[in-house]
Amino acid sequence: MLKHSKKIFVDFFESEKSGGLTLIFFTVVSLILANSAFQETYLGFWENKFGGLSLEHWVNDALMAIFFLLIGLELKREFQIGELSSLKKAALPIFSALGGMLVPALIYLFYNFQQPTANGFGIPMATDIAFALGVLSLLGKRVPLALKVFLTALAVIDDLGAILVIALFYTKTIIWSNLAASLGLFVLLLVFNKLKVKSLLIYIPVGIIMWYFMHHSGIHATITGVLLAFSLPTKPTKKLASPAEITQRFLHFPVPFVILPLFALVNTAISINDDWLTSLTSPASQGIAVGLVIGKTLGIFLFSWLAIKIGFAEKPTGVNWNQLFGVGILGGIGFTMSIFVTLLAFDSPTLINNGKLAILFSSLVAGLIGYTWLSFSLKDKK
Repeated sequence: MLKHSKKIFVDFFESEKSGGLTLIFFTVVSLILANSAFQETYLGFWENKFGGLSLEHWVNDALMAIFFLLIGLELKREFQIGELSSLKKAALPIFSALGGMLVPALIYLFYNFQQPTANGFGIPMATDIAFALGVLSLLGKRVPLALKVFLTALAVIDDLGAILVIALFYTKTIIWSNLAASLGLFVLLLVFNKLKVKSLLIYIPVGIIMWYFMHHSGIHATITGVLLAFSLPTKPTKKLASPAEITQRFLHFPVPFVILPLFALVNTAISINDDWLTSLTSPASQGIAVGLVIGKTLGIFLFSWLAIKIGFAEKPTGVNWNQLFGVGILGGIGFTMSIFVTLLAFDSPTLINNGKLAILFSSLVAGLIGYTWLSFSLKDKK
């Protein structure tokens, strides 16, 4: 079981680090097109309707639900057989993630207290797991496995926090009948699981219908991906892997190499005007930038230090304090999740564009500083 679990983790890490580099490439492509002579055509393309919804809507609401399905499956695996399977194992990443969410949110609120942009407090709370692992992978074999596992567990818990923040704070109007229908289907899937139904041909269609009702309930439909993940059986049959593992392995390619690049193409089409430097000095942009670059670093490191010093958690084997601090810096790469929350927090196109620009700038700074810090703190392995 341990060997099998480690193989799943290695596969996950490899897909995430490659996906992070792919994400960087498509972000650059999107930025170039959004600030070229093709700007109007490029931005207008994503507004084309299909099935009553724009292409942008399909990417952000439907395809991102599949992204959250993978996140949910990874969370489930970590809770069952991974780094979160016991309180002792889970303590450090849980404390670290908690600090990495609370401190950036408080910093953002400090800059935006009693401002109309105060609703954006959830933006700097997120960590982009693909980008963070992508940067860590650039350091090669010098990175201890324990450090990779810690960053992965930290980012996974961080994603869970982001999911809860979206559900609790970024839901405007709830249509209770549709929500009840969606949750009723979720209960039905749990019953199927209890009855040892193993066929994905049952779970996936019900999951799609559940997404439909959730989408029309007022709660962001991507939450459906997490609910579906937690309903999938994890016990294999004599001949086949479990439905959860089959789904997780299948998604390891399309999520980092299709869905997230499409998300980047749609949502990083940031118009960089002559006054872009001025936009970075707004309260919202300052809250995002300081929250991600400084808040994330301090929150993750200080809460880790505190948890270890008071005996609630143990420092990962072969990992020193400098390396933990470096991981805290990488936690400031908010990118995908931060942009996603920005789309929910703000209605103004200008605020959304400026927020994306601040996220892009902050994620770049956090990535560069984190890489440089860790490159000096890691010993060469020849």
